[in-house]
Amino acid sequence: MNTLLIGKGDQQVHLNLKYANRHGLIAGATGTGKTVSLMSLAEGFSRQGVPVFITDVKGDISGLAMAGTPSEKLLQRAAQIGIEDYHNEANPVVLWDLAGIQGHPLRTTISEMGPTLLSRILELNDTQSGILDIVFQLADDQGLLLLDLDDLRAMLALVAEERKDVSAKYGLISAQSLAAIQRSVLGLERDGGKDFFGEPALQLEDLMRTNLQGRGIINLLAANKLILTPRLYSSFLLWLLSELFENLPEVGDPEKPKLVFFIDEAHLLFEGCPPSLLKRVEQIMRLIRSKGVGVYFCSQFPDDVPGEILGQLGNRIQHALRAYTPRDQKAVKTAAETFVPNPKLVVSEVISQLGVGEALVSMLADKGVPTMVERALIAPPRCRMGPATSEELHQVRAQSPIGGKYDHSINRESAYELLNQRRTGVATSNPTSTASDTANDGQTGQKAEEQGWFSELIFGNKRRQGLAETLSKQAARTVGSQLGKQILRGILGGMLGKSSRR
Repeated sequence: MNTLLIGKGDQQVHLNLKYANRHGLIAGATGTGKTVSLMSLAEGFSRQGVPVFITDVKGDISGLAMAGTPSEKLLQRAAQIGIEDYHNEANPVVLWDLAGIQGHPLRTTISEMGPTLLSRILELNDTQSGILDIVFQLADDQGLLLLDLDDLRAMLALVAEERKDVSAKYGLISAQSLAAIQRSVLGLERDGGKDFFGEPALQLEDLMRTNLQGRGIINLLAANKLILTPRLYSSFLLWLLSELFENLPEVGDPEKPKLVFFIDEAHLLFEGCPPSLLKRVEQIMRLIRSKGVGVYFCSQFPDDVPGEILGQLGNRIQHALRAYTPRDQKAVKTAAETFVPNPKLVVSEVISQLGVGEALVSMLADKGVPTMVERALIAPPRCRMGPATSEELHQVRAQSPIGGKYDHSINRESAYELLNQRRTGVATSNPTSTASDTANDGQTGQKAEEQGWFSELIFGNKRRQGLAETLSKQAARTVGSQLGKQILRGILGGMLGKSSRR
């Protein structure tokens, strides 16, 4: 059957895989068992051949890669719930890490991230975000690839050098705002952004793999250090969801999801999120399910998720909430109101009485209708309910089927290299003022001799100035306005074969 056993109350509670792409929520106070519920769901999807992506914020989900330890308590719980084939086993896991330390490097390029999300990471204001849009447009117009932070920094330096020309074409750029962006880029590099941006960039199909036995691969992102930079963490998640939304084909309502996405500490995704970006997240959540992707948020309180998105989460597992403070009491009320009432339960009271490993559960049933809330014992996972050791994780990474693809970075020619070549070429073709006038005169004479009488007439030689130089000097004296001088510099620059940009 295409169902996952979640637990048992008066009867067994199942998640129908046909509606698993309708998203979900796992909530509860610290220490009530929501991490174990996440692990149980993840390995259930894996056994059904559904790939999974999980952000491991605290480092305690890595036990998915290891078989659990048999115990009488777990066997009794499995028997009580009605799990007939319960046995301990490991899951196929691929480890990822933006820094490339605890897993394969997970990278994207500056261009793929785009100016909107990059502005959020850099914490730019509206004016600075507009300048970043100009930087991206200028790179596109000049055919320059933006792959890593070196490329972005080189483009910012180019804009600083040619600020007046760029401002005239694209819009006013202030030196102060440009400097603020450069400082933010430096801070991002210090926070680990240098490792995140580059190549080879992540290919989405590598998150949607199955092993030779047909089990879905569980992709585990080590986020215990990434969480220290919440803006980078949340922007990465938004980028990945956007990539899935924009690149996966429409599949309608498949028999089972193509990918299930678990976001731990979900409140970080929405804190400080500007309204325009929040609207984008809401749009993705509404439409990504038709791409066969289910998104499950894990957080302490249901109202950590904005109401517009909370209403789209059809599958709910609510662990205990302790109503110690007014904030907690409000969260209990919110949680109780989001469930379909059960005449046998007073949800607002039961939610504070749940024990560890118990939860209020409501899943989507036939035709996508949510079931009545049920107080249930959650099915125990078969993996280790605790973190794997560093040695075990090293072995898991060594056995990964995609390690050779991402573990070594590539630095191909892009904006940084091309702009450096331009500067080197300009320095070579334009001698500095320290060169002797005699040498310059000799080069001018040689050029005149090579190009013949027409070149001598236009450019002159070492004894006589040419027509172009005469007109240039006379025009500069007679044109009084700065605009007139700029126009003449452009015309004469074309005659002399030189760029009008300085």
